[in-house]
Amino acid sequence: MLDWLKNINKDYPDFWKDYLAKFDAKSSDVIVFSTETSGMNPNKDVILSIGSFGIEDNSIAIGKSFEAALLQYKYLHDNGLPNEFIVDSKMKKLVELDAIQMFVDYIGNAILIGHHIDFDVEMINAALEKIGCGRLKNQALDIDVMYRKINDITDRQFSLDELCTLYKIPKSDRNSSSEDAYRIALLFLKLKNKLDLNF
Repeated sequence: MLDWLKNINKDYPDFWKDYLAKFDAKSSDVIVFSTETSGMNPNKDVILSIGSFGIEDNSIAIGKSFEAALLQYKYLHDNGLPNEFIVDSKMKKLVELDAIQMFVDYIGNAILIGHHIDFDVEMINAALEKIGCGRLKNQALDIDVMYRKINDITDRQFSLDELCTLYKIPKSDRNSSSEDAYRIALLFLKLKNKLDLNF
């Protein structure tokens, strides 16, 4: 209940102080992102990759992208898991500290869009906690929630593949966080217009 007391006079890393300062102003930036993780438990699992795109003028801004494979050799070794994903990935390879810092610099105070985004945000927050930072402050929108709101559906959730099928967005043979982020971005643009969202 008194978690905020722990953060009084806490000496955060400079990049985190810079991130927090960005929230003095409201952002109109929109960034879609997706993570690939080792599992579904933010307390035990780790991020293997992050893929992200900016949205500008109702289009996907390919030039405003971020992607990285996170070098998680210790986690993989400790859990007896293979590292072929990291070795084979053509993404930029970064240690977790550098990847998270670069991602936080990249998103700034933008509105974040994702599919079941609460999980992705919790994974980023768990990584931030490891390096002595607070939690992300960005506003976040979930495309599954957007779809269910449009169609007044309250009794189920939809997978990314289901939503892509409904909106005739082709599935790639290549499964990656960047590919997922691109499909989420396409869905967001379709759903945003139906909800008449302007930002």
